Amino acid sequence: MRLRIVLSAALVMLGATGPVLASSCTEQIATIERRLDSVGAEQVTGKEPPGGPTTSNSAKALDKPPAGKPSDPSTKASAAGVAEARDLIKKARAQDEAGNTKACEDTMTQAKEKAGALP
Repeated sequence: MRLRIVLSAALVMLGATGPVLASSCTEQIATIERRLDSVGAEQVTGKEPPGGPTTSNSAKALDKPPAGKPSDPSTKASAAGVAEARDLIKKARAQDEAGNTKACEDTMTQAKEKAGALP
């Protein structure tokens, strides 16, 4: 009986400290942050991101940006757009932490639009 109580208590403790699952918005935030800390963003802003540029380490990543311009001129990246996107990511992170997934996803859509097509 005593062993059963100890085991039950241990299971409750493990359940309380188990891993927290990431939301889809958390994953979007991480993806866009990597884009905003990329070499392409550095080319647009003229500034190296804090901590240095990062890469996605993806086997599908291009060695250099594609030639040409985006077909939609409104998707052209700008330094101001990258800065606005960073501010929106802070807002989205707060919404995500508060459990407001819909607002977070809406804010991330805005952040993506502001970031534009980074090289």
